[in-house]
Amino acid sequence: MSRSRILLVGENGGNSRKLASFLSGLDLDIERSAVLPEPSTLSGASGRVSLIVVEAEDPTEGLGERLRAIGAAEPRPAVIVLSAASRSRVLFLLLREGVIDQVASPGNDVAVYSAVKCGLSVIRLSAENEACRKSLVKSRIERSRNVRRAVELEEIYDTTIENLMTALDLRDVETFGHSQTVAKYSQVLAGLLGIRDEMTLDNIRKGALLHDVGKIAIPDSILKKPGRLSDQEWVKIRLHPALGYGLVKEIKLVKEAGNIILRHHEKFDGTGYPEGLRGDEIPLEARIFVLADALDAITSHRPYRQERGFAAARDEILCHEGTQFDPRVVEAFGRLPLERWERIRFETTRLLPPIIDYHKPVSGK
Repeated sequence: MSRSRILLVGENGGNSRKLASFLSGLDLDIERSAVLPEPSTLSGASGRVSLIVVEAEDPTEGLGERLRAIGAAEPRPAVIVLSAASRSRVLFLLLREGVIDQVASPGNDVAVYSAVKCGLSVIRLSAENEACRKSLVKSRIERSRNVRRAVELEEIYDTTIENLMTALDLRDVETFGHSQTVAKYSQVLAGLLGIRDEMTLDNIRKGALLHDVGKIAIPDSILKKPGRLSDQEWVKIRLHPALGYGLVKEIKLVKEAGNIILRHHEKFDGTGYPEGLRGDEIPLEARIFVLADALDAITSHRPYRQERGFAAARDEILCHEGTQFDPRVVEAFGRLPLERWERIRFETTRLLPPIIDYHKPVSGK
């Protein structure tokens, strides 16, 4: 690291030499000048002047203006004035404006030494502050770049999930759009149950979209079988939650999404699969999804039956409250009128307004 360049300014050459000799023990590059330099000359081949010590027996307004010009330089050098004038208005104004940093009596060696040491500290702190500022700017730029990358990756991730589930839905035209619809139902139900955190709601959406991903490993001969499944075929079908969880657990899989994929066939009374969990043992997001899935299944056409209306769906859900469905989730479902659920389905299939519209209070409810 190069040493600090110090400029001693004074018409009395003898005093300048004496002061230079006195300060020689501070490991400084000391230069002398009879007059204050122009601001443009403060930088040279040997570096920039970082501290100026000015002898001023009778400080004048002219000296003040020249010091103000130097003080406007970037970066500003530290400035010390050696003067015996104890009541100088010019020096007082320059101190108050921050143009000069210290005033010391030229005959007081301790005061001069202390002023120079303080000036050097100002230089060091100023350099450190500038380095910190540049580092902060660099960090902000890098953080902004990383945020943009994260957003881009999240968009790619979401698109991949949606494309994956669209591809799965396309295997069976009868259930096309099922994943999108139950994802919307699940988010709305979660909001009705007081879940407001956007990340949690989005994780529930992801889990609902991916809930049947394990069916990729199930043969079409079973998935599309028009008649009744055999016991062996049911064994294979019941593997799809665990298969799906195994397929996606190594990628960016959050807790809520994983719980829905693995446990979306659990029932509140413990008669579901794959683990036979009961009540609150089943994660809330999975309990939410079970009702959303049933709502869509009842109101959608299937090869083995015609779709039914939302009133019939409500009746069936109420009939299975406490057995298949969590009563809390059933109660939340009942807070919205049926026409609102129909509207959600209608808008979901046409990529219309977001779920926030469905959290608005209903008059009279």
